[in-house]
Amino acid sequence: MPPIEALLRELAPQVLGLLVNRYGGFDTCEDAVQEALLAAAVQWPTEGVPDNPKGWLITVAARRRTELWRNESAPGAGRTRPQPWHHRTRSRSRRSMTR
Repeated sequence: MPPIEALLRELAPQVLGLLVNRYGGFDTCEDAVQEALLAAAVQWPTEGVPDNPKGWLITVAARRRTELWRNESAPGAGRTRPQPWHHRTRSRSRRSMTR
């Protein structure tokens, strides 16, 4: 198992537990942690593992959790689910290529 993958497997339950304890809402926190793990899996191999990987994951997951919560709380919520960051990035680049 690559070292980054092992690190992410070790930290994932810790980050999820912290977010659930802090914010509640297991499902939303789990989605946010998954997004943070995906971001780490994409960024860390090229940019390097941050000095405090657990802190990095907590920060990214907490921000994503807040974004998910805001979207769920907005008028008309539930009609559409926010796209994960990697889908939004890919969509933007496709749009700019077609113009």
